[in-house]
Amino acid sequence: MQIENPPAERTTPRPEGERRGLIIINTGNGKGKSTAAFGLALRAFGRTHVHGKKIHIFQFMKVPSARFGEHRAFEKLGIPIEGLGDGFSWMSKDIEKTAELARQGWQKARAAILDGEHFLVVLDEITYPLIYGWLPLQDVLQTLAERPRHVHVCLTGRRCPQELIDVADTVTVMEMRKHAFRAGIPAQRGIED
Repeated sequence: MQIENPPAERTTPRPEGERRGLIIINTGNGKGKSTAAFGLALRAFGRTHVHGKKIHIFQFMKVPSARFGEHRAFEKLGIPIEGLGDGFSWMSKDIEKTAELARQGWQKARAAILDGEHFLVVLDEITYPLIYGWLPLQDVLQTLAERPRHVHVCLTGRRCPQELIDVADTVTVMEMRKHAFRAGIPAQRGIED
């Protein structure tokens, strides 16, 4: 490790643009896409809940009855987190039902994005219904373009379509360097629910 001196002055200029809702994407093959979105939701909640602005998390691949750690925590805080799916596609007994759940879930998420009451809407794992052809990409792009100016939207999932990356304000690509699972260590409850 190389030791360096901390900066004594700000090295980046302050942006002079307007404050507005952002489109934020967390994609890539590394861990942390959803976790980063949940952290964003917590930050937004801490800043906005006293002003009555809403936050809603939609999880496209989780079942509505999911009770992972994030569900329990968000429920205690009063942040809605809603499973819209049928679990992982390889576990589905009826893939068309799974696709229909994604389409129905998108209508709920779309309404939240457009209603003007939300500060942040998280579309967790939305890339999968898009790349499987269950949701029309053009509808998602149009909804993002038509959303009220103050609404932030965070989208997560692997293999994010380039068209979404092109309209996003911030894109983070998670890269896996090492993973405990590849070393034979199973998922740890509370860390990788």
